[in-house]
Amino acid sequence: MDFQKIKETSQNYLPQMTKFLRDLVRIPGESCEEEGVIRRIAAEMEALGFDKVDIDGEGNVLGYMGSGPRIIAYDAHIDTVGIGNLGNWTFDPYEGYENETEIGGRGTSDQLGGIVSGVYGAKIMKDLDLIPADVTVLVTGTVQEEDCDGLCWQYIINESKIRPEFVVITEPTNNNIYRGQRGRMEIRVEVQGVSCHGSAPERGSNAIYKMAEIIGEVKELNERLAYDPFLGKGTLAVSQIFYTSPSRCAVADFCAISIDRRLTVGENDVTSINEILSLPAVQKYDAKVTMYDYDRPAWTGLVYATESYFPTWVIPEDHPATLAMVESYRGMFGEPKVDKWTFSTNGVSIMGREGIPCIGLGPGKEEEAHAPNEKTWKADLVKCAAIYAALPSLYVK
Repeated sequence: MDFQKIKETSQNYLPQMTKFLRDLVRIPGESCEEEGVIRRIAAEMEALGFDKVDIDGEGNVLGYMGSGPRIIAYDAHIDTVGIGNLGNWTFDPYEGYENETEIGGRGTSDQLGGIVSGVYGAKIMKDLDLIPADVTVLVTGTVQEEDCDGLCWQYIINESKIRPEFVVITEPTNNNIYRGQRGRMEIRVEVQGVSCHGSAPERGSNAIYKMAEIIGEVKELNERLAYDPFLGKGTLAVSQIFYTSPSRCAVADFCAISIDRRLTVGENDVTSINEILSLPAVQKYDAKVTMYDYDRPAWTGLVYATESYFPTWVIPEDHPATLAMVESYRGMFGEPKVDKWTFSTNGVSIMGREGIPCIGLGPGKEEEAHAPNEKTWKADLVKCAAIYAALPSLYVK
């Protein structure tokens, strides 16, 4: 394999990659509002000569190179979070900026840069005849990840009946290769009370006070959660609180909290719900513990409901996909560090639910995700596209 030729070809595409990314940044595309971004990606794929480009019922764009029975996929979610407090930005998040080394704008690291490198990685494969005869390369621009990680791939696998041999997750990896992540789930705890006039609180039963006891036990539970040497510790945090009361002069008759639960190896939805149900204050006040569901319509109008459970996944260090990614990286850019994500990715469905191996490499840095003044690096776009291009041949050899 001519690694130098791949690197040179990728570098030559930098002006096109830069323009593509800047175009995507200028199209706002929060979860469930991604149509403009999807159509711009489809147009780029078509212009670059992808063999087939589809937009599915949920609104994901799927671009194919090659025609073999074995599918190797490169996934990038293309929805972004909002901009938050505009006062924290030093530039227009949707106009962005460009200098010699960086491209700024909402989504540049998380993770529009990933779709740019994925699309151009496939183009380089076609240019240099790097797609094995028995392989189809699939590049997916997927929707609703920021709202519900992995929902898009539940749809792709279960409804479109597409099942890759493995998937490259192109989320930002800080110039490393990532082979796993903690899972997560969204839990709701509810407790009932009885309202009364605030001047005589003893006549009622204050739901907020009950929940305060529960919150204290939830906080303590966080210190006792499981630890894994690779992924680290499971965690939980109270993220929201709700209540009802007849007025500000009355005792609250209902209180609920949301819990963000991060899952390490060996933890799942059943064990995590049972941990909350076992808390003394939860039992004392007969609190209701459930998992949230997700049912927002996609930009196409489709409602593809699922539970808010996103399983942990880890691919072995010696898996063929891991080894091929390491070999591709090493052949062009030296010895890589193999690590893990702090946050969650579409791998929760691809590998966590479905057992399809995932390996991670993407332009940008984790710490840029969801932050003001988000940026990515031009060198990362080139680097990732080159590594992606060499990967299929190394995997099947």
